[in-house]
Amino acid sequence: MTAIDPDRLTGFGAAVLASLGVPEDDARLVAASLTAADLQGHPSHGMLRLGWYAARLKTGAMKARTEPETVADLGAVAVVDGRDGIGQVLADRACREAVERAGRHGVGVVAVRDSGHFGTAAYWTKRIAEAGCVGILTTNGSPAMAPWGGREKTVGANPWSIAVPGGEHGPVVLDIANTLVARGKIYAARERGEPIPQDWATDETGAPTTDPTAAIAGTLLPMAGHKGYAIAFMMDVLSGVLTGSSYATGVTGPYVAGERSGCGHLVLAIRVDALIDRGEFDRRMADLIATTKGVTPAPGAAEVVVPGEIEARNEARGRREGVVLPAKTIEDLRALAEDRGVPFTLEGTRA
Repeated sequence: MTAIDPDRLTGFGAAVLASLGVPEDDARLVAASLTAADLQGHPSHGMLRLGWYAARLKTGAMKARTEPETVADLGAVAVVDGRDGIGQVLADRACREAVERAGRHGVGVVAVRDSGHFGTAAYWTKRIAEAGCVGILTTNGSPAMAPWGGREKTVGANPWSIAVPGGEHGPVVLDIANTLVARGKIYAARERGEPIPQDWATDETGAPTTDPTAAIAGTLLPMAGHKGYAIAFMMDVLSGVLTGSSYATGVTGPYVAGERSGCGHLVLAIRVDALIDRGEFDRRMADLIATTKGVTPAPGAAEVVVPGEIEARNEARGRREGVVLPAKTIEDLRALAEDRGVPFTLEGTRA
């Protein structure tokens, strides 16, 4: 594995995307979101996806120039047609617009239809929290698991995120998929040449598997049994049915080069000081965090953490020491650079 300066990694990713016609600011936004995922310890949503995005841009399944259209504007609520643009660019616009509407109305809700994969949901809700709001974001994805009691996969992992201001602690951020693990983690295991735990997925015959390739062809298992399936189903209602976007088997994953995504998102921003004095909220959050972290650790645990704390620490360390990428990811990025005629700037380790 190689440690790479995160700014260099972002610059490289942006150059690849720009070579495919993505405007410079949009290219840097997408690359920064991928780098952040790698920094935070989620390579499943990091630079290993750059090649997938490039392939989709080549086929036109994802448009290089994101040109959304607002199809409904009701003050606190808006509906945006992404017109098959880049998911990160659309998520950024939707979150900024939700915050702006919350500034005027106390709450802002933006529904996005016909978008694409936007990386980690936490990247966007954290921005909402930093703007002084509670951020809630739902999205849907291509089928990953079977409905409870069924055999064919029709339900996406359909992740969701909630982030709130955490005062001196920094934003408190939840970001989870409704499968036992995000499908990207299985792709990341395949990238590293490692087996996966036996309780993550089944193969095409329905048998448990530790082979990531067999798991990708098969079915992921829901978190918390039937509860995970039910939450994923409802997230598809919010992200797909309600927004006017695709849902269930109508959504295509980012690893499929030639088919439009049909992905939908729902963004909510709730201005904290519209509900409670901001100073009082910060005091109560500090007390909740202190109470939670003050619990005696269980055997084998070093400490109690709150949601998003591990990722924040990982990112801070990565910005000091560099981003660590698997050798296979480096090889794929090198091949992508050659294909696009972009200088490969990731040689060597960080000094």
